[in-house]
Amino acid sequence: MNSPSQQVEAFDLVIFGGTGDLSVRKLLPAMFHRFVDGQIDKHSRIIGVARSEHSDDSFRKLVHEAIAKATKDAASKDINAFLKMIHYRALDGGKDEGWEEFAQFMGQEADHVRVFYLSTSPSIFSDLCKRLGDHKLNEGKARVVLEKPIGTDLSSANKINDDVAKVFQESQTYRIDHYLGKETVQNLLALRFGNALFEPLWNAEHIEHVQITVAETVGVGHRAGYYDGSGAMRDMIQNHILQLLCMVAMEPPASLAPDAVRDEKLKVLRSLKPITATEAPHTTVRGQYRAGASEGGSVPGYQDELGRPSNTETFVAIKAEIGNWRWAGVPFYLRTGKRLPERLSEIVVTFKAVPHSIFGADAGALAQNRLVLRLQPDEGVKLWLTIKNPGPGGLKLRHVPLDMSFLEAFGIGQLPDAYERLILDVVRGNPTLFMRRDEVEAAWNWADPILDAWAASGDAPKLYTAGTWGPSASVALIERDGHTWNEDNT
Repeated sequence: MNSPSQQVEAFDLVIFGGTGDLSVRKLLPAMFHRFVDGQIDKHSRIIGVARSEHSDDSFRKLVHEAIAKATKDAASKDINAFLKMIHYRALDGGKDEGWEEFAQFMGQEADHVRVFYLSTSPSIFSDLCKRLGDHKLNEGKARVVLEKPIGTDLSSANKINDDVAKVFQESQTYRIDHYLGKETVQNLLALRFGNALFEPLWNAEHIEHVQITVAETVGVGHRAGYYDGSGAMRDMIQNHILQLLCMVAMEPPASLAPDAVRDEKLKVLRSLKPITATEAPHTTVRGQYRAGASEGGSVPGYQDELGRPSNTETFVAIKAEIGNWRWAGVPFYLRTGKRLPERLSEIVVTFKAVPHSIFGADAGALAQNRLVLRLQPDEGVKLWLTIKNPGPGGLKLRHVPLDMSFLEAFGIGQLPDAYERLILDVVRGNPTLFMRRDEVEAAWNWADPILDAWAASGDAPKLYTAGTWGPSASVALIERDGHTWNEDNT
């Protein structure tokens, strides 16, 4: 059974980039779901802001179409009530025109929590924050949400953070990583720290290795321009996957207080062993997809989609290590890519083999226990165990999962999207699931030397055919250590 939803206080959510893909496909439907569930006060306002010209009515039509496409429960009474909360203002972050009128509009609900969601290119974060500060919109219960990527390296990240800090205090700044809002990620905390079964085993003495995979079947599509300046390392590893690694590897916090959790995540990031230019060829793999078959048909290669040659990686595999007592000697294999065979995000914790088998050869091989946490699709948890195969034909061993799908276990039709939780956490003023500035800096401190090593080598990414699991070098990366990538997703 679902937990009852608690309504948050009235707020103004201002989405800069309000007509963009993230806003239309994720943020606005997320707010509608929370409205239907009774969590949003009817006096709240959701304001789309972009450079394109829209009236309130034309933007509401766009929002209505987006919700109808994204949800199955768009009942007319809910839609109509929700659309009354929707407004639109045309603004350019780089120009002064219209900002005075916008400030007056915001002042009509001066007692509301104000959430400024910067769903734009990071290149205009500074301009937007400066103008918000110039018009005193950063005062009172104001918060700013920064979408990733925050910079392209440590230097540019620091520049963005410095500019934002001139207007918003750190306590007002929410750096969002939607992966941290997923049910499975938070259930990792419950599994580790709420059950006596796992935490005593959660260390190098009992765990052989950890895999974190974020795989996509799609290519870059209309994001090719952005993606070519970013690549898989900046787009996925430096933020999403490192945050997942932190949740797996962190020490038990004293409580779930925001800084207690984030302090422990920071310790993990600072404990990551540096990967030098000498080590990078042996512990990292860069790939780029070429034409192949994906999503039920033939697809072009990355350079075909981009329309020109490029050395940007669309696949990365890394063997990472954490230099502390809990994890010394345990490899963390990180993998992400586009145009792979399946869309999935998962964490696989493989425990060490039993030290001695008492079973005869005819019983079958003993398989290692694995804990598989699936983030998408079909969020859930599997614990693979060895049991006796039922029947009178002697003792035969079988490896089977204790399988818990969240949808089935809790009898719900649809899990809340990560953005539903995270945006309302901003309204509540709870930063637990958001990155602190020092976390961003520590992540770039680890990622920058890898990026520098790749650039200095001059090597092109290794090609892989769309619809496969990446370059063969990524298989060699993990098999050198006697392991294999988890691809048993039944």
